[in-house]
Amino acid sequence: MRDKPQLPGHIQAAIDRNLARQNRDAFGRPADSAGATWEGRDLSGPGIDGSTNPLHAFDTDDGLADDAWTKVSQDLIDGNADEKDVFKVLEKIRVFAAVVPTVAETSHHTHVNHNGHEHTVESDKESDVALVSLTSADGRGALPVFTSIPKLTAWYKEARPVAVWMPRACLSAVDEGNELVVVDPGATLTYVVRRPAVYALAQQQQWTPAYEDVQIAQELSELTDLIPGLAQLAMAPGRGVATQTTDGTVVAGGGAGPELALVATPNDPSDTIGNKLMLSTLQTLIADQELLAQRADTVEIMLGSTG
Repeated sequence: MRDKPQLPGHIQAAIDRNLARQNRDAFGRPADSAGATWEGRDLSGPGIDGSTNPLHAFDTDDGLADDAWTKVSQDLIDGNADEKDVFKVLEKIRVFAAVVPTVAETSHHTHVNHNGHEHTVESDKESDVALVSLTSADGRGALPVFTSIPKLTAWYKEARPVAVWMPRACLSAVDEGNELVVVDPGATLTYVVRRPAVYALAQQQQWTPAYEDVQIAQELSELTDLIPGLAQLAMAPGRGVATQTTDGTVVAGGGAGPELALVATPNDPSDTIGNKLMLSTLQTLIADQELLAQRADTVEIMLGSTG
């Protein structure tokens, strides 16, 4: 009778660690965290959102883009939708996060060859997976997500897709320290979801673009009388709200640049020195506006014209 083959030590050690962490019932059988044995358990039943698997919402997922996303992205390109319309779709769709394998623990073994020379061999003891993340032009972290598997593999063929609801993806982005979520990088339309919208999706709350936020406008209106030389302060979409498709079509939403423009109209456009002081004072005062900091991703100040 042949002896049972021996597994490599690091593999056997990993198996032993996993077995040691398993929950067991009173009779020593594998069980869940409540001590209920897995043996004989019936996991059949109706699934989530049409799935046949009660534990998985994406059992029947074909890996293609959701029809709602296809429609709203085309409407955005055609000028028939805006950022609010896109947000409403993102609240409800499945996306794919990209993960790659990583080494969680490495072992080093020293060997001596026949000449008496030592050399070290490095081998993986444990592996894990990690979310792929990006760094935006302004240095902030960004989580890429994809509306379909083909778009993910076209962007990074070594990555593996993990299906997740968009709000859950945004929650993971926040947990990982990312302020932005980039939808379909490298595709015809790449759409950037900025920090306030990411946070709103993660918390499943409503969101209004900063340039349409009435409460921000009310807060800023109180600053007008405090700034010498300022006649009027207005809000408008920032230059970074718009983006372009790969064929150069300008799209009014999904850009990564400044979200909110504050247009400061002076009492005297010809007073160059006075207007510089006005803009400097405005910049100092808005830095202390907590609501603005929370609801506006990035702000640019522009000098308006009285003409």
